[in-house]
Amino acid sequence: MIQQLFEISLVAVTLATGLVAGVFLTFSDFVMRALARAEPAAGIEAMQIINREVYRSLFMALLIGLTIVSILLAVAGIFLVGRDVALWLVGAAGAYIIGVMAITARKNVPMNQRLDRMEHRSADARAYWATYTRDWTRWNHLRWVAGLAAAIGYFGATVTVAGQV
Repeated sequence: MIQQLFEISLVAVTLATGLVAGVFLTFSDFVMRALARAEPAAGIEAMQIINREVYRSLFMALLIGLTIVSILLAVAGIFLVGRDVALWLVGAAGAYIIGVMAITARKNVPMNQRLDRMEHRSADARAYWATYTRDWTRWNHLRWVAGLAAAIGYFGATVTVAGQV
């Protein structure tokens, strides 16, 4: 029973991490380019709205929840499962916590907060917008790659566990 629950958890965390990475990829691939091509006031206002709405989204629950799950799975990997699975889990947790959450907290969120304090039609907002879109997107590229790496790590753990059965 515990083994089955562990396997189901691995599948769920793999899919959830892939979904988070997919949202980041969407922004890196075309959303930020589209917002940057819009009239600056329109792009700024749209990004301000997105940044306010994200706090009440399923995405936010996944983003934060996966941090806790990553820690728990890494600990389980170290103490409860074999070395091969533990390496996958610790690697995935590291990619997620450092590459997704730390970058989000230290880079993207502060930029979002600064943008949010600006009136979207102001000269200050217009001046900040070009820097914001460039820098925010660069950090976001790292988040989607780290999210993908974490999903691959969780998938590797899942396949390793399935191969042991």
